[in-house]
Amino acid sequence: MGNHVLLNSIEHKDLRVITRPGADLGDNLWFTPTFPQEFRAIQAHYPIFFYKDPVSGQFHPVALFGFRRDDNLFLTEQGWTSSYIPLTLRRQPFLIGQQTVQEDGMSVHQRVVHIDLDHPRVSQTEGEPLFQPYGGNTPFLDEVAEMLEVIHEGLADSETFIESLLAQELLEPMTLEVGLDNGDRHQMIGFYAINESRLAELPATALEALHQRGHLQAIYMALASQSRVREMMAVVNARQTESAA
Repeated sequence: MGNHVLLNSIEHKDLRVITRPGADLGDNLWFTPTFPQEFRAIQAHYPIFFYKDPVSGQFHPVALFGFRRDDNLFLTEQGWTSSYIPLTLRRQPFLIGQQTVQEDGMSVHQRVVHIDLDHPRVSQTEGEPLFQPYGGNTPFLDEVAEMLEVIHEGLADSETFIESLLAQELLEPMTLEVGLDNGDRHQMIGFYAINESRLAELPATALEALHQRGHLQAIYMALASQSRVREMMAVVNARQTESAA
């Protein structure tokens, strides 16, 4: 569950955050959530699919890193092989929270930065400092706060995006079966993709509504990103060949 606390410059003045990539630092994931505003950057590097949470039943667009749990094909001992790391992964160990303050006798909600003190990236000796020696945020922490704001707004828009897809019946379950050169097969279940046939049948009014919300472009980017699966298969096959040599 983690140990999430409100970040402050008194209790946490000596905290640092390790920014280097590493499986031991939580990067060895096979997917991470993303959102429509990030699709342009994501689709250039990773396939975009939709994952249905088995507990809540909610759909989330995700950037796919691998074909099985704890196997990130883009993570090596030298770091990430991709030049772009999705924001929901880059923001670790920070979270965005909300607190209520009194302004002119009125209760006002404001967003604040939380940190997971149990996250492996949190350190007292290594990494980027969060606060200046005599108080005040470091540029690193200011950048984190901006990133969290982008994620917050992006995930809110993602909910509307998913609602649009469901309303037009554009999500369909998919079983991605990956056949490798050595004969192994990986089958991924629980993911969804855009139903291209249904998309092609949508009337002009529905397409216009999707376009006005900025969702039509996101749909086509998600479809285009699926060509990245082939590149990921090539990485797996190369690793299989190397290990067999």
